[in-house]
Amino acid sequence: MTDGSYDDQEAEVNGQRTAGGPRPRRGFWFGLVVAIVKPFMLLWTKQDFRGRENVPRSGGMVFVTNHISHFDPFVIGFYLWECRRIPRLLGKASLFKLPIAGRIITSAGQIPVYRDSAEAADAFRAAVAAVEKGECVGVYPEGTITRDPDLWPMTGKTGAARIALMTGCPVIPIANWGAQEVFASYGSLRVHLLPRKTMRVTAGEPVDLSAFEGRPITNELLHEATEVIMQRVAAELGVLRGQTPPKELFDPRKSEDGETR
Repeated sequence: MTDGSYDDQEAEVNGQRTAGGPRPRRGFWFGLVVAIVKPFMLLWTKQDFRGRENVPRSGGMVFVTNHISHFDPFVIGFYLWECRRIPRLLGKASLFKLPIAGRIITSAGQIPVYRDSAEAADAFRAAVAAVEKGECVGVYPEGTITRDPDLWPMTGKTGAARIALMTGCPVIPIANWGAQEVFASYGSLRVHLLPRKTMRVTAGEPVDLSAFEGRPITNELLHEATEVIMQRVAAELGVLRGQTPPKELFDPRKSEDGETR
């Protein structure tokens, strides 16, 4: 569907209702975010939202998505809200220190990630606790906007795989495309709202991690599971773009000569 028009019919996914039905209880602060973001998105962008039937209506879950722009968290948040879920995104701790905006996103239940500090594990514990409470937790496995020249997903960090294997929750691969046309993020700080751009988002079926279940959660296993997850995200993005993703994802840890940094 496009231009903010959505199909509110309900579907069944693994016994869970999806798509239509009543909105979840959002609280004041997340309600404030919705009140700001949704009218903006409907006014200034078009939407091509697909695969909403693959997002469970209830129960703990992790969704993983590609990162192409500073604008795409708004797109993904809007998409999940239209899936009748309240997303709890893991984000850089610096965002939570911004005046006003930091207070809002903190109060709205988003989860700060403190990298390379004694608090680095706090985000992981908070994410696991949220999933165990039946919440919808979002992870950007790349950790930053993609450096791939063609904007395909990069290799990912292992947090999402660890959360999923520890809790047994489903991992939903979500791909988005179009946010980079609003805000390129690299080379320019200009926002391009006109003409209105189409935000394309799709969610795939849960990633099959059965091959990793019941095994000791080692670094090697987590990297293998993460590769499976990121390949699914890339495949979903390929569908949106009508292109074939690369067989080997861009690895920012490798130098030009192929040696790992």
